Amino acid sequence: MPLLLPGSITRRSFLASAAAGAPLLSIQAQTPAETHWALLSDTHIPADTANTYRGFKPYDNLKRVVPEVVAAKPQGALICGDLARLEGLAGDYQNLKTLLEPLSSKTPVAALLGNHDNRKNFLDAFGPQAGAQAVKDRHVSVVETAHVRFINLDSLVAPNSTPGLLGKAQRQWLSAYLASSSKTPTVIAVHHTLDDNDGALLDAPRLFEVIAPHQHVKAILYGHSHVYSFTSWDRVWLINLPAVGYNFNDREPVGWVDARFTAQGASFTLRATGGNMAGDGKTTTVAWRS
Repeated sequence: MPLLLPGSITRRSFLASAAAGAPLLSIQAQTPAETHWALLSDTHIPADTANTYRGFKPYDNLKRVVPEVVAAKPQGALICGDLARLEGLAGDYQNLKTLLEPLSSKTPVAALLGNHDNRKNFLDAFGPQAGAQAVKDRHVSVVETAHVRFINLDSLVAPNSTPGLLGKAQRQWLSAYLASSSKTPTVIAVHHTLDDNDGALLDAPRLFEVIAPHQHVKAILYGHSHVYSFTSWDRVWLINLPAVGYNFNDREPVGWVDARFTAQGASFTLRATGGNMAGDGKTTTVAWRS
């Protein structure tokens, strides 16, 4: 998915890099011990800054979260879709861009599109994206770091239509990429949930078929359900990120996740800002399959 460019990367340097055949964004770790990323999802930023849902104001929530993420000094950040409130309006993305600027001016921010996003309006707001891959009518990116590779997929079918779909072309691209890439521990990110609900990723079983032969795929990150949970499939971790904007029930937190990756696994610390605060500060550590 698209990558929002930090201030140190100009449009000119991005285009020159792309013309030279450099499809990936490479972010080296600041220390040899780990790769530190902030993980967010479902920001649901509205054009109307006063918009409220279930007592939450998504605009205010992200306004609070961004300084927290900046203070944590991650090497990058990822937003796992549903950037916009409902239909991906141009005003949604203008507000999102403004809110993210204190973070995106310091570090790259990879942003996936969800079912409440609009590709054209998003790209009109943010422009060329580093790390983009050539997958027709989809926005896919790969980010290489010292300890982990992020492959960011596009499951958006249409704005404000709930189910998601990767589609044959994107699955074929992913299969070829995984077969040809190095064995760096790889984390796949996609917006939609991976269960059999009608609003989930409709081709999730085919996604699992694609990754099954590739042991270097260690985890899948996703959002959509506004739930924070850890499950697994064939020893691949399935990590459902909490929403920044609002929860759907009082059992779930609202907030973001401070993640640290090594070659052997990763740790995920919940930074709750609302909703169920019981897990705030709790760290979940997982080991990669081998």
